[in-house]
Amino acid sequence: MKQQVAELLVDVIAILKQESILPEEASPRVNVENTRDKAHGDFATNLAMMLTKLVGKPPREIAEMIVTRLPQNRAVVKVEIAGPGFINFFMNEAAKLDIVETVLAETTEFGRCNVGQGKSVLVEYVSANPTGPLHVGHGRGAAYGASVANLLETAGFEVAREYYVNDAGRQMDILATSTWLRYCQHCGEDLVFPSNGYKGDYIFDIAKTIYEDKGEALRHASDVIFTGICEDEKQLPSGEKTGDKEAHIDALIARAKSLLGEAAYRYIFDLALETILADIREDLAGFGVEFENWFSERSLMDSGVIDAAIEKLQASGKIYEKNGALWFRSTDYGDEKDRVVVRDNGIKTYFASDIAYHFNKLERGFDLLIDIWGSDHHGYVPRVKAAMQALDTNADALEVLLVQFAILYRGGEKLAMSTRSGQFVTLRELRDEVGKDAARFFYVQRKSEQHMDFDLDLAKSKSNENPVYYIQYAHARICQVLSMAEEKGAAVDIQQGLANLSLLTDEVETDLATLLAQYPDIVSRAALAYEPHQIAYYLKALAQGLHSYYNASQFIVEEAGLRHARLTLVLAVRQVLQNGLQVLGVSAPEKM
Repeated sequence: MKQQVAELLVDVIAILKQESILPEEASPRVNVENTRDKAHGDFATNLAMMLTKLVGKPPREIAEMIVTRLPQNRAVVKVEIAGPGFINFFMNEAAKLDIVETVLAETTEFGRCNVGQGKSVLVEYVSANPTGPLHVGHGRGAAYGASVANLLETAGFEVAREYYVNDAGRQMDILATSTWLRYCQHCGEDLVFPSNGYKGDYIFDIAKTIYEDKGEALRHASDVIFTGICEDEKQLPSGEKTGDKEAHIDALIARAKSLLGEAAYRYIFDLALETILADIREDLAGFGVEFENWFSERSLMDSGVIDAAIEKLQASGKIYEKNGALWFRSTDYGDEKDRVVVRDNGIKTYFASDIAYHFNKLERGFDLLIDIWGSDHHGYVPRVKAAMQALDTNADALEVLLVQFAILYRGGEKLAMSTRSGQFVTLRELRDEVGKDAARFFYVQRKSEQHMDFDLDLAKSKSNENPVYYIQYAHARICQVLSMAEEKGAAVDIQQGLANLSLLTDEVETDLATLLAQYPDIVSRAALAYEPHQIAYYLKALAQGLHSYYNASQFIVEEAGLRHARLTLVLAVRQVLQNGLQVLGVSAPEKM
């Protein structure tokens, strides 16, 4: 119906041009919105205000011109001018139910639109360092990213989903060294584990795998490992001591590489990487999150793309040398300070990899790049965009969406989280406790940039206060009603139902039809704003409408025409619930 009103206004614009009231070259935007108060009709437009400068008359006078030129339409029963020039449309109650036929004809396609016009978009999300299991913080990014990708696809974009695997760099070296030290402990070495090594139980498991495969072939004595290397705030066998824990772990990395040699070190490095990455893949698959591409950071290094990007920036004077390091002039593009791309020891920074990675993304021909990062990466956005500008690529093609951390509560108590120490709730543990559906829905029911308190007890409860249960129960209720009707020999006849929709005169029925009609517009707005929580809010409203209808009406009544009409209406509601839940990656159970 909103589309019908918009088309009527487009016709009026054409008439105003024919009458030379509006310039021929004018192309005003037609904006039609749902009204908040039924007393003001069903839809409203501000078109008269939009035309004020073009026509040179007061908005109310223009509104009168528009109203008197509106073509006749059976769906519109009354038009009013309100306030400074708003035009309110009151729609035929019976015509509102026409949406039921549309829903049942389009089924899973209902709600799909083409605002994306086939533009290609690469959505990169999660991209957690493969240094340990995914935790609940990663879960919010995964649920949000997957839902945004689904939304964009529903809105007519060509979507590719990508996980950027940080399989090179210092954190991976810390992982490999931590694994080797645990292996040496497993072999019987008594050593002081570095305070900023990875301490989770999964490191012990990988170390045991090495022992089972290699025995003690890669073992080195503790005093050999630590000779000349200090530990912060702890006495080591060498008797030395320091407060620089970062220098300590870097020295241990160098020692591991030296003692093991390239081949053995690479064996440990790759085993740790592959073990954790396999676990991440499996974990995400269980969460309903799949990627078309897992992009390796190491592939950037091996292909020479990073060096090529740095050389291009050097040639254009965007990189300079200082104290033996190479610096990118990011302050030229509004960043707070210049950034190092190659350290004085010759090691390239993560920023250097990110420059090359985003250059590579655009080289692959995508129209739009969406990066979904944790909110702690907020300061990283301007420097990446600066690098894209410096490389003469389209920095405006990059959209960075930030996700706040999720805080877990159980029994009203906040759960502690510490990733480096290995004391955290994993995504798998969350799924096991509350289920995939509840986790996916809870993660996206708020704006991504808002802080989120995740109530585990609420997520597990079977009550109306649990939004995902409330929505899924609405779907299951409809399935139950349709099943009961079939058992009683009164199964829904859709054609009979559509023929008798005029019998649905209760306000709760027209309200449900109005909600159904809003779904395509909700999808369009949510996709363009990257806000899947709009779908969550909509589904809660639709479920509430269904539950109200269920409590107020009998569906399986004697009068066949009315029975088929009511069952056809709830059949349409069921379809839209399914469509919306699918966008969020949540199932639509038939029984609960």
